[in-house]
Amino acid sequence: MEYKDYYKVLGVEKTATQDEIKKAYRKLAVKYHPDKNAGDKKAEEKFKEVTEANEVLSDPEKRKKYDTLGANWKQYEHADFSGAGGGGFGGQRGGQSYYEYNGDAEDIFGGGGFSDFFKSFFGGGGGERSYGGFQQEMPGQSIEGEATITLQEAFTGTERIIDLGTEKLKVKIKPGAYEGLVLKSKGKGMKGRGGKAGDLFITVHIQPNPVFKRTGNDLHIEVPVDAFTLMLGGKLPVKTLSGEVTITVPEGTQNGKKLRLKGKGMPVYNQQAVGDLYIKIEAKLPDSFTEEQKELIKKLQDSYKK
Repeated sequence: MEYKDYYKVLGVEKTATQDEIKKAYRKLAVKYHPDKNAGDKKAEEKFKEVTEANEVLSDPEKRKKYDTLGANWKQYEHADFSGAGGGGFGGQRGGQSYYEYNGDAEDIFGGGGFSDFFKSFFGGGGGERSYGGFQQEMPGQSIEGEATITLQEAFTGTERIIDLGTEKLKVKIKPGAYEGLVLKSKGKGMKGRGGKAGDLFITVHIQPNPVFKRTGNDLHIEVPVDAFTLMLGGKLPVKTLSGEVTITVPEGTQNGKKLRLKGKGMPVYNQQAVGDLYIKIEAKLPDSFTEEQKELIKKLQDSYKK
């Protein structure tokens, strides 16, 4: 019987963090879940395999014990794993390391129908643990998903359809959604074994917008303005996420100056407040001038010297 490498099963390094293990498991569990692969025996076996790996590696104490025995399990294949009472791992015998566990191997990993690898590795029977004739309840695993929306959708609010395999769930995203926002749908995760179903967590991502830059709940936009409007002042049309508005550019406005439109930014998520829109003025000069225009500009220049 070959050693079962749970790190390889989940596709993670042995140095993987708990968060990396959790993400790897949830991704694979969704992929191979029986509800999504009805009648597919290979997917069913793969699901059992990744679930078993997660049960061990997601628990720091179980993982530590697995790491201690796992890599050289053949060395301890005939060790005494039987008996009752307390016990532990570790020790020295005849100058060689040995490891002994006195008790039910199911106690180490909490039961749950483990593979033949575990039965041989730890001794004891497999199968599900029961107490007084009642099967142990196991809560379902939570699952994670992602939803990518545009900045406009984040401004107005939107919906996404999430395919869970057995059903399609409509997820509402309120106005003001931001990058990294996590939405929770209770009880929409994996089914438990006699216990509650897990939850569904959706992480929201916002696509970059070519016109607007977002900082918190404020928006920023760069608007080109001709030199004459900057010098003399005037009206300027400006885009906002709620439609076009007209602003007044003061006389003598400098290049790079920022103007603020209050309440024209992003809605604050789950609140009644709204951010602001900041308009950065970018001076736009003509590419060329006629001789007559040059003469007029020269006269204007000379008038400033007087």
